[in-house]
Amino acid sequence: MRAVVARVTRASVTVADEVVGAIDEPGLLVLLGIHTGDDRAKVPVMARKLHELRLLRNEESCAGTGAPLLVVSQFTLYGDTRKGRRPSWTAAARPDLAEPLVDAVVEELRGRGATVATGRFGAMMAVASVNDGPCTVLIEV
Repeated sequence: MRAVVARVTRASVTVADEVVGAIDEPGLLVLLGIHTGDDRAKVPVMARKLHELRLLRNEESCAGTGAPLLVVSQFTLYGDTRKGRRPSWTAAARPDLAEPLVDAVVEELRGRGATVATGRFGAMMAVASVNDGPCTVLIEV
């Protein structure tokens, strides 16, 4: 599992002119990719890292402050561009594996008490964000 996590002052996801997920206060925008070799064992590890990551201002976390997270599935995080000009997507999990794992991370976050908004799996999404800092990190589990 791989996540690109950005500290934001606000963020939203729009599908076909409808806002399907948004956070309107400081929090984290999480672009979450699932690898072909990922399984449910990684779900609680990723959720804990996201929830407890001390990336907010004053080195605080969503767990400590109650700040929200916007989680957006992003298979392109596993695009391989080492050869040629066209990315290979072979490392990205197929939707039948990826969607349940993305959903499980979201549910694990909510089970930890986090406020979580989401995008829509498999949809063409417009993601808008106001980065704070900017401060962006990569998490892999």
